[in-house]
Amino acid sequence: MRFIVLTLLLFFGHSLMAQQDSIPPKREKDSLRLQDRDSLSLDSNKDTIAKKDAIKQKPVLKGPGKSLVQQKDSVSIRDYKIISYQRDTTFVDTTLTIKKDYRYNYLRKDDFELMPFTNMGQPYNELGVGFGTIPYYPRIGAKAKHPGYFEKEDIDYYNVPTPMTELMFKTTMEQGQYLDALLTFNMSRRFNMAIAYNGFRSLGKYRYEEAQDGKFRVSFNYITENGKYGLRGHIAAQEMETEESGGLLDRSQFEDDLPDFQDRAKIDLRYTDANNRILGKRYFLDQQFKLVSHKRDSTDNEPTTLTIGHEFSYETKIYDFEQARQNDAFGQDPFLIPIEDRARLKTMFNRGSVGFFNKTLGRISGNISLYNYNYFFSSILITDEQTIQNKLKGEEISVGGTYSNKLGPLSLNGNINYTVSGDLTGNNLDVTASYRLNENNSLIGGLHISSRMPNFNYLLYQSDYRNFNWQNNNTFEKEQSQSISAGFNSKKFGRLKADFSRVDNYTYFASTATEEEIGLGQENAFVRPFQESGTVNHLKVKYEKELKWRKWSLMNTVMYQEVTQENQVLNLPQVVTRNSLYFSSDVFKKAMFLQTGVTFKYFTSYNMNAYNPLLGEFYIQNNEEFGGYPLMDVFINAKVKQTRIYLKAEHLNSIFSEPNYYSAPNYPYRDFVIRFGLVWNFFS
Repeated sequence: MRFIVLTLLLFFGHSLMAQQDSIPPKREKDSLRLQDRDSLSLDSNKDTIAKKDAIKQKPVLKGPGKSLVQQKDSVSIRDYKIISYQRDTTFVDTTLTIKKDYRYNYLRKDDFELMPFTNMGQPYNELGVGFGTIPYYPRIGAKAKHPGYFEKEDIDYYNVPTPMTELMFKTTMEQGQYLDALLTFNMSRRFNMAIAYNGFRSLGKYRYEEAQDGKFRVSFNYITENGKYGLRGHIAAQEMETEESGGLLDRSQFEDDLPDFQDRAKIDLRYTDANNRILGKRYFLDQQFKLVSHKRDSTDNEPTTLTIGHEFSYETKIYDFEQARQNDAFGQDPFLIPIEDRARLKTMFNRGSVGFFNKTLGRISGNISLYNYNYFFSSILITDEQTIQNKLKGEEISVGGTYSNKLGPLSLNGNINYTVSGDLTGNNLDVTASYRLNENNSLIGGLHISSRMPNFNYLLYQSDYRNFNWQNNNTFEKEQSQSISAGFNSKKFGRLKADFSRVDNYTYFASTATEEEIGLGQENAFVRPFQESGTVNHLKVKYEKELKWRKWSLMNTVMYQEVTQENQVLNLPQVVTRNSLYFSSDVFKKAMFLQTGVTFKYFTSYNMNAYNPLLGEFYIQNNEEFGGYPLMDVFINAKVKQTRIYLKAEHLNSIFSEPNYYSAPNYPYRDFVIRFGLVWNFFS
């Protein structure tokens, strides 16, 4: 079985990499610390590997009479370690919890603050934003196309005693399946590898909305026998392609709920010949060498160390939009037909660092970074009004440092960067702190300050459609963001966190279309980037708490947001809530662990962002409100050994409610659908 999985991964990965047109930031923490991933407890009802699969009984002689007793092998599930880009470490978790159900989706993460489109792999509209985790360097843009893209911070590394396989399968909306396969193994105790492939195809319920992905990753990590030299790296090749319909041509076909249009394939859409895609390749390498490792004695597990390190990454990314014929929805009289827009970005990053660790002083490091970028189009555009260059090319030199320490109940982490030379970035400061009041309660806080230019497609863009050509790198200013957060985490009272952010020079897309042009369905043709002269203030308060009574549980997540601004450029719902009521129990003489219940999600109505498929971006609109409707899912989840089985009836209430549910203007949310899948771990 493992050989078959490995063969499939290599085949799909080779096929994907052959399709690429060109070869295509974060805190450092050397210490390995455990993070809370849902529930990592080894409950006998939920996690069986530690008891049955990974513990071997060995007879040994013991005592004066040398009677035979059983001794447990040291291998357990906690030895199957997952190491993140930040060097945080968790272990493989085969439990079944409600948070696992929230993450069982295309993104494989909780999408509470997102609103998915009708088909799998399509964009996600934002129900909430966070300004405290902004990347240090601008990215290519096409933000709506990137939720499922694996950045370098999303790649995991593994350390396992025996080979481990994880397979995730899920049905899609129509004519397709989703597969996420991982195989990790060790060539020796010090060299581990992982091969993964993530891919799907879904035709969708509506016409001209087919979506498909292929994402192949290989990662490895190595450490010498004396522990002085460590090396890790990965290669990622990704392709994400979607047909673009432009949404409903006539909303009445959807909203009037006529029998003729119950079959969504009969509904008329805005265009039938457009698609966009993201192509990316990345090579990443990170190495460290300990110059000094001073141990007081053989029992000293935290010796004083002096380390040098080097991180390298090279990535190319392409964003394409193609359309066979001109369409008035994007403007008249294009330069060329068919439409073939292509933006390219090549980046190379090098960072050298020196780190020092002492048990008393903590972990401190300094670094210097060189970032080379080349964002370009195929030609210079010269018109009667202006000349638009074909590239933005340069380099950024920055210096920075990190600090982390644990002083009794207080944990501190900090990261700072300052640009010495370059036009894209300015500075970045991140500070987080946590204070453990006791075993069950802790306080958390954070500070974020950053300055950087907006993404590249705000600064320069070229298209065969005349209205989508601009150059703003000499007129736009750096976005200035300051965020402060505070929270309380308690096993008894739940988790409460508040974030307040202040943003200057906020950059966004908006349409300049008149009411007449909007009435003709041409709002998308006049979408352009803008920068807000006033200050945007954003407050977000989020609370999570699970209530339990016998075998019943109620998981509650509530988020409140408030935006103050001179002009309406940031639109968000004021309240978003999700509540899951479910029943959990062992069944079939404890051979299966079962969870079944209902999840209710709701957000208040607001001016929901509209979607522009040519740019792959959302833009603000202040003409109409959407939302104020419930989303109800009924689920039955089960666990048998290391296999988690998921069955869900999504948006069940759409059967008896009015069809007024949208993911974006003209883009309906999905109708009632039943989907099935599983996650299966194999341990050798």
